[in-house]
Amino acid sequence: MRKDTIVLNKKYAYRLEFMLVASALIVFFLIGRMFYLQIIKGSYYSRQAEGNRTRYTRILAPRGIIYDCNGEELANNQPGFMVSLAHRNTGYRDETIERLSELVHIPVDKIKETINLHGGSAEPIRIVRNAPPDVVAKVEENLRYLPDVMIEVQPVRTYPNKELAVHALGYVGEVSEYEIEQGVYENLKAGDIIGKFGLESYYDKYLRGTDGSYREEVDVNGRVIQVMDKVEPKPGQGLVLTIDAKLQRITEAAVDRQLKAIGARGAAVVVLDPNNGEIKALVSRPGFDPNWFVNGISEKNWNYINTDPFHPMTDKAIAGEYPPGSTFKIVTGSAALEEKKVTPDELIFDSGRHWLVDMRNAGGEALGWINFKRALSASDNVYFYEMGNRLGIDLLDQYAEKFGFGKKTGIDLHGEASGLIATPAYKKKVFEDEWYLGDTFNTAIGQGFTLATPMQVAEMLAAVATDGKRYKPHLVSKIINDDGSVAERFEPQEEGSLPVSQKTLDLIQDGLRAVTEEGGTASALKSLPVDVAGKTGTAENPHGRDHGWFIAYAPAKNPSLVVVCVVEQGSYGSVSAAPIVQSILEYAFTTPGVKKPGSGSSKDKTTPKKKG
Repeated sequence: MRKDTIVLNKKYAYRLEFMLVASALIVFFLIGRMFYLQIIKGSYYSRQAEGNRTRYTRILAPRGIIYDCNGEELANNQPGFMVSLAHRNTGYRDETIERLSELVHIPVDKIKETINLHGGSAEPIRIVRNAPPDVVAKVEENLRYLPDVMIEVQPVRTYPNKELAVHALGYVGEVSEYEIEQGVYENLKAGDIIGKFGLESYYDKYLRGTDGSYREEVDVNGRVIQVMDKVEPKPGQGLVLTIDAKLQRITEAAVDRQLKAIGARGAAVVVLDPNNGEIKALVSRPGFDPNWFVNGISEKNWNYINTDPFHPMTDKAIAGEYPPGSTFKIVTGSAALEEKKVTPDELIFDSGRHWLVDMRNAGGEALGWINFKRALSASDNVYFYEMGNRLGIDLLDQYAEKFGFGKKTGIDLHGEASGLIATPAYKKKVFEDEWYLGDTFNTAIGQGFTLATPMQVAEMLAAVATDGKRYKPHLVSKIINDDGSVAERFEPQEEGSLPVSQKTLDLIQDGLRAVTEEGGTASALKSLPVDVAGKTGTAENPHGRDHGWFIAYAPAKNPSLVVVCVVEQGSYGSVSAAPIVQSILEYAFTTPGVKKPGSGSSKDKTTPKKKG
């Protein structure tokens, strides 16, 4: 064999060997790739393919209905329409987004932002919630030009009485990205509806319910072929409140009427049953319509609630902090009697000013020789300056704490303030100044550094009215299921008693009754056909007119209703707040056909039944 032939055969052999190795590698790569695609990533691509011909849709659960104590609906749901984009893995046509933008009046960039925030979820992307009828009609007319656009029916939260009891009920809105990222809510997605304020927020986990779902098989044009795997939503549980809607309306009307008459804008009222802590009415002014937030609040309304100097979004009944003024004399008087710093019959001379510090009565009056009852009924400052002098600030602070000041009441609402008990340590820390006897005098009459919420004052007065028993204030009497059955009932929670003797309480109650009698600071209430015990108060305000307080309970014996009112920049409580309380008590105890307070707690009322 020739040498060149041998060399040629070797070349062919090398080439053949290379081709065989290369072919083996290619086959091995293809087999590996097939294994990766079919085995490792098989389920992923299966889902992708499934997503191209099926659509997953969540059925939003209606929130639980909120009722007043007599079964009137205060928050319910109405059917509404959502304009949504069906989920796509490959994105949406620009012309679809642009046409949709024109029809729903939402900028293209905003729609694209909503799509991006949606993430990888397979469910529809909600573009417009509770779309107006004209928008729905326009979208329906153009659906053939809008691939992937769909119209869904959804429950829309509605507050039929608008701003009635808004600071108790609260409102709902879309969960924020921050709330989702912080893990505040589990299993929620951008755009889901949650309670944002008031009872809607506090009891959100009960009210929200469980969403349902279904899948749709669609053709290449997005037309539905069949519906599969449908799971019905489970409605949220309902709340039965202690609030009486009729009394709430009367209370709000009385507040609004008086504010208009005296040229004021801010106020808060708490009406409760002292025998169980049930809140019968709760008002804060100014208010707002919770329906504003359901579809996204307008710029005009947003500016109003954020720039109004009287803070419509603040529930002043639980978060407004004011000097308690002369209502605090109940604490000072109780401490002085209990600690035997004074006897009820001891006469103290009021010359119009105290003899140790030049501090005077608010109106410059001088009442001469007065005893405890006269001092309380006339709200005499000089007498209570002397009580502060005899007690000292430490004892006074101890009793303030025992009467519930400086700590939250624990009412079932978020955002409650703690108030403030005036102490030398506080003044030293905040103002870097020493404590003087004049500071103690101010504290004794509810001025100076002491701050209290209307709810704290209401809880304190309720305890005085019921011979020392303290009940936790609450707004919900029971949670009910969709069929009307009771899921959970809230019994009154007694939280101990005031640390004073019955003798001391009798003397305080006697003095409070004298407030509404001839010669008292609220003698106008003597015209009511029911005996009323009360106390006026005026809280100094460095930013304008003083705040006015009036607090009362009725009947004076065996009381069934406590009413606490503060009017911001209303001046004297006898002028600004007392007329509001008088209107409330007049309605509650004299209006024909109105069930009198104390004739049955909320837990005795009929449980609302499911409609239909």
